[in-house]
Amino acid sequence: MLRTHTCGELRNKDIDKKVKLCGWVDTIRQFGKVTFLVLRDRYGKTQIILKEKSNLKQEYCIQVSGKVVKRKDLNKNMPTGDIEIIAETIKVFNKCPNLPFGLKDSNVDEDLRLKYRYLDLRTERMISNLTLRSKLINAIHDYMEKDGFIHVETPILAKTTPEGARDYIVPSRVNAGKFFALPQSPQIFKQLMMIANYDKYYQIARCFRDEDLRADRQPEFTQLDVEMSFAEPDDIFTAMEEMFKYIFKKVLNIEIKTPFPRVTYEISIKKFGHDKPDLRKNKKDNSEFAFVWVVDYPLFEWSEEKKKLVSSHHPFTGSEKGADFSKPEKIKSKAYDCVLNGVELASGSIRIHDKETQAKVFKTLGILEKEAQQKFGFLLNALSYGAPPHGGIAFGLDRVFQILAKASSIREVIAFPKNQEAKDLMMDSPSYAGTEQLKDVHVNLDLPKEKGRKKK
Repeated sequence: MLRTHTCGELRNKDIDKKVKLCGWVDTIRQFGKVTFLVLRDRYGKTQIILKEKSNLKQEYCIQVSGKVVKRKDLNKNMPTGDIEIIAETIKVFNKCPNLPFGLKDSNVDEDLRLKYRYLDLRTERMISNLTLRSKLINAIHDYMEKDGFIHVETPILAKTTPEGARDYIVPSRVNAGKFFALPQSPQIFKQLMMIANYDKYYQIARCFRDEDLRADRQPEFTQLDVEMSFAEPDDIFTAMEEMFKYIFKKVLNIEIKTPFPRVTYEISIKKFGHDKPDLRKNKKDNSEFAFVWVVDYPLFEWSEEKKKLVSSHHPFTGSEKGADFSKPEKIKSKAYDCVLNGVELASGSIRIHDKETQAKVFKTLGILEKEAQQKFGFLLNALSYGAPPHGGIAFGLDRVFQILAKASSIREVIAFPKNQEAKDLMMDSPSYAGTEQLKDVHVNLDLPKEKGRKKK
C-alpha cells in the first residue's frame, strides 16, 4: 500500500497512528537541522516535520511514512491544522525541475498556463473549478435518473447538416471521397429517440463547432441534451427548473425560486435591446442568480450575409398553431432560451413532428425537395412512422459551470481547453498529418498561400 490516507484527511482522532501519505511538496522551509514541508494532493494539505536537512524541492512527488502528532502551533486555516506528521522515511517518486511559473502566482500569461496545463491543473483554483464541475455533473445525473430520463449516447461520427456553424469533417478511409462530421449537437438523434418511443432522453454530450472563438466559446464543448415526448414548453420548463433547484441545493446549498419568470422575445428586445436580459437587482452581484425564460421567438429571420430567410433556431423548430407560411417573417416559433444573469445557457423548442410541416419549413428556407431528401431523408421518413409531439432543450454546461465557479472564462472550467486561436498549446495541435495518413484517407491538400510569401 503506497498510502493509508490522503493529505486532507487526518484529524485529532488520528493522533499516534502510523500513516503513509503521497503527494507533492507544496512549500518547504529549513530551520537548522529540521525541515518543515507541506505535502499536497487534490484533497488538501498536511504539514510534515523531518528531523534532518533535506534536498527536497517544490513539486517533488514523494511518499512520507511517519507518525501523526498534535501540532504545537495550530493552524485554523487548514482542515488538518490540528496535527502534523513526524516523518520516519521519505521516498522520492519523481523530482521536478524549476517551474515555468509559480503555482500560486495569479498573473501568469494564459498561453503559458495552457502550454503547461498539467502544472496549471495542480493549482487550487483549477482543482476547485473541476471538482465543482464534477459534483454538478453527478447531481445532474442523479436528478435526471430520478425523474425517469434515460441516458443514451449518440454517435460522434455523424452526417454533416446545416446548423449554423461550420462542421468539423472527418474523411472516411473505407468510403473514398466521403466524410463524416463531428456533431454540432445530437439534435436529430434525440428526435429519433422520441420517434423510437424512449419518451424522456438525456445525455451529457460532447459537441463540436468550427467557429471563431470568444471568451464563452470553444470548438469542442459539453452540453446537457434533453428531449421529451408528448411535451409542451411548460413541461420542459418545469423539468429543467426542478433540475436546477435540485443541483443548486445539493451542490451549492442555495435555494432558488421557481418557476422562472418569462419574457417574450419581442418585449425583451424592446425593453433591454437584446434577448439576454439580466434580471438581477445588482448586475455586479455574482452571488445572485436570476433565471428567465425568453419565449416566442420568430421562426425565421432575415440574413443580410446570405440574403435570404434562415431559421432563428434550427430548421426542426415547431411553430405556433395555424402558422401562415405565405407570410413566414410573421410566424412565431415554439422556441425558447434559458438565460441566467444575462448569459444564454440554453436553447430549445417544441419540434416539428409531421412530414408535411417539415417540408414547408425546408421550402421556406430554400431547401429543395431533392436536397432535403439527400440531407434529411432519414428524418423525413422517420416522421411518417407515427412520430409523437416532442420537444427539448440543450444547456451549454461550460457556461453554467463558469457562472457558478465565478470564473473569468469557460477555459477556467475545462480541463484541457483550446486557446483563442483554437489551438492546444500543450499538445501543439492541430498539427500536420503525414503524407501516408493523407493518402490513406484519399485527401490532397490545397493550402492557402502563406502571408508575406513572394510569388514566383
